[in-house]
Amino acid sequence: MGKQKQVAIIGAGVSGLLACKYALEKGFNPIVFEAEDAIGGVWAHTSESTRLQNHKESYQFTDFPWPSSVNDTYPSGSQTLEYFECYAQHFGIFPCIRFNSKVIGIDYIGESCEEIESWELWGGTGKPFGSQGKWHIKVQNTKSCTIEVYKAEFVVLCIGQFSGLPNIPEFPPGKGPEVFKGKVMHSMDYAKMDNRIAREFIKGKRVTVIGSRKSAADIAAECANINGAEHPCTIIQRTAHWFVSNEPLDRLILGFLYLSRFSEFMAHKPGEPLLLSILATLLSPLGWALSKITEGYLRWRFPLKKYRMLPKRSFRQCFSQCQLVVLPDKFYDRVEEGSIIIKNSPSIYFSEKGLITEGDNQRIDTDIVILATGYKGHQKLRNIFESPVFQEWILGSPTSVLPLYRQILHPRIPQLGVIGYADGLTGLLCSEMKSQWLMQFLDSKIDLPCVRDMGKEATMWGDHIKQASGEYSRRSCISSSNTWYHDQLCKDMGCNPRRKNGFLTDLFVPYEPTDYAGLVPKPGSPNTL
Repeated sequence: MGKQKQVAIIGAGVSGLLACKYALEKGFNPIVFEAEDAIGGVWAHTSESTRLQNHKESYQFTDFPWPSSVNDTYPSGSQTLEYFECYAQHFGIFPCIRFNSKVIGIDYIGESCEEIESWELWGGTGKPFGSQGKWHIKVQNTKSCTIEVYKAEFVVLCIGQFSGLPNIPEFPPGKGPEVFKGKVMHSMDYAKMDNRIAREFIKGKRVTVIGSRKSAADIAAECANINGAEHPCTIIQRTAHWFVSNEPLDRLILGFLYLSRFSEFMAHKPGEPLLLSILATLLSPLGWALSKITEGYLRWRFPLKKYRMLPKRSFRQCFSQCQLVVLPDKFYDRVEEGSIIIKNSPSIYFSEKGLITEGDNQRIDTDIVILATGYKGHQKLRNIFESPVFQEWILGSPTSVLPLYRQILHPRIPQLGVIGYADGLTGLLCSEMKSQWLMQFLDSKIDLPCVRDMGKEATMWGDHIKQASGEYSRRSCISSSNTWYHDQLCKDMGCNPRRKNGFLTDLFVPYEPTDYAGLVPKPGSPNTL
């Protein structure tokens, strides 16, 4: 059956590579559409100073370790991209990829939306290929601009949140980039520059970066390394977030206090039984105390108050919102020497020679403004559907979280899966777990509940994410329930979710990709499910 089914995968970032690898293992016929001329997604274009936020042992494939030649604990962007390329080469993924192929629309042709709404089971039968329709995928060649329509029985969206559609702030009339005499660009366009060209672009220039997360910090560090205190880089942030360094002690604190199974006992989880709910209530004061201890440690480690970078939210809250940032090397050394200047302002606007910060009404003279203001990932996901009904279904209301069963399947949209959208601090592992789950489902190894119950599960997780993430709920952050989520996927696949040897080890030592190696036996092995 598998060889007769065409599985279209949109995006050749890490999620697309994983989906393709496991589709090949199951005997399906995958085709991957990638708009760029290289794999890697956001890692295909990074600034020179960008490094992994995770240490490499926690950011690797379960069955493909980092090469011994990579000695850095936090590999660079180029090292990470090379690692992905080796993975794709090893598992024969490259022949499946159509580069320079931008998907500009997908449309489900078959049953009507009215008929789909009447289904009690997903896809009409509860099976992966139960409906009679097919997806029509409109693909534009980015070089020739020609358009071709492909057909597939199943579509996997691996387009992620952090690329493609930049979030450009709105400014009052006469106070936007149009009045500024210098250069204005989004961090996405800066990252696409060749490293040599980027260095020449900012060399000897006054650069201002608008933003407060990883991209802003990386670009500011790169500017500081090039220009020093003679031409300092200014960061303007609206909201301060908690920063951690890539030092081993910071890594241990984050891992053992926030990424272990025990740490999740301190917070409520979606679908938890009564005993765990009572335990979470009893342990919540401990979670609050650990957060305060962590904040005190970080205030001691970094001059947060001195440079007005002390967040208003608790550390635990920022963690639950996926708002933590790992600092570039020697970031505060650059601040101390004057190579990086940090300013806080609730809003800004442009003038002819620079930027005006609201509140103190000060002008910042600058030559280049880089907007590290994020992306409209939810809008990009919506726009890929041609059907207005499907567009409404995939996003829900303006305040809702992406309504996905197991963070993978929409209860109403047939023959489609989403990988790599939900955010967390274990992004690669989470995408690999989802890819294995999805391909097990496509191989008829997982049974789905009815549409009503799928919707209830999606709503339950959505409510949990909104409570934990607040205004950042659109990011679908599941970092505070990451192990709990992986447990659900393991149980669905008939695997033991307890992956470590020993009760205390399983309870207190953070889970890493190697713990999930060999989770599902490969087809043809003696223990195949």
